[in-house]
Amino acid sequence: MKTTFTLVLIALAFSGKAQNTCADLFISEYVEGWSNNKALEIYNPTSQTIDLDGYFVVRYSNGSSSATVANAVQLNGTISAYDTYVAVLEKLDPNGTGQEAPIWDSLQVRADGFYCPVYNTSNAFYWNGNDAVMLAKGTLPASPTAVISPANVPGFAIVDIFGKIGENPANETGSSAGNDGAWSTSFPYNNGQGVLVTKDHSMLRKATIQKGVTTQVAFFDPLLEWDTIPAVIVRLDGNGDTVLGQSGNPILDGNWNSLGTHECTCSPSGSTSFITQQNFTVYPNPSSGTVFIEGAEEIKSVTITNGLGQKIGYYTHQQQPLVSLRIDSNKGIYYLLIETLSGNKAVQKLVIR
Repeated sequence: MKTTFTLVLIALAFSGKAQNTCADLFISEYVEGWSNNKALEIYNPTSQTIDLDGYFVVRYSNGSSSATVANAVQLNGTISAYDTYVAVLEKLDPNGTGQEAPIWDSLQVRADGFYCPVYNTSNAFYWNGNDAVMLAKGTLPASPTAVISPANVPGFAIVDIFGKIGENPANETGSSAGNDGAWSTSFPYNNGQGVLVTKDHSMLRKATIQKGVTTQVAFFDPLLEWDTIPAVIVRLDGNGDTVLGQSGNPILDGNWNSLGTHECTCSPSGSTSFITQQNFTVYPNPSSGTVFIEGAEEIKSVTITNGLGQKIGYYTHQQQPLVSLRIDSNKGIYYLLIETLSGNKAVQKLVIR
């Protein structure tokens, strides 16, 4: 007897518009790290600067097929042509514990913007490995209970989807209860078999991908468009030996050096740089205000700008390889444009907390 299996796909309550290649933003890196270390890197594959004010991120939690404004957050800032924007969960209190545990310093300095400090106001950036995440166009309404849909969100359009909306993948035991599951490397990618790569991992979009996913998928194969790296790595010394902490356990470092740079065939050069560095070190970073800049060349000037590009400070005639600055500004992200006496320039990102 011949049996025919028919796959029936349940359509979303909204539809995505087909997207041309290299024509709109897409998610280029997804970070699901330990504790509150959550981040999204968004890539601009076009030749024009794009304003993020018209975009938002929404999380579909634990297999939910719908979401409200309380599960979403409007983005802000801009992304230059062939450049990236790193959005990070705003947990910056160094004394925070439990659900308020701070993100690691090494992730803070990668951020271009921080989002969702209060869970009950917006939980968009509190994903676990089993939550689908969507990047979309539109302006979120004021009501936190408004459902994300074309009827409620002016200008709504799906730009990219990570995961499968409406599906709650299983954990290692095969159970899909709770939020311990993740999509894996083994078909059908949702049963807990293989390696669970969307939990405690970062996912990096392959360089050949030129547009986002704008319609629901039958199966979310996380390795089809993504490469994966673990959330943390063991610190090694110069000899390649494991560095131990005072407790005798290996010291672990966050594994997000890839954040802020994305290689893509949309770019004329095939890649984009996170920052331009000319052998300068800025420390401490994050800082409470006092910053040291050290380099191999004598420094002529340092220009400080905020995240909006506004100049807030300028120091000149330093003429020494080590400079000490005091930045009395609100917490946030700032940029240091460093120029040396020989004419070399570098841009360094600084977090003030």
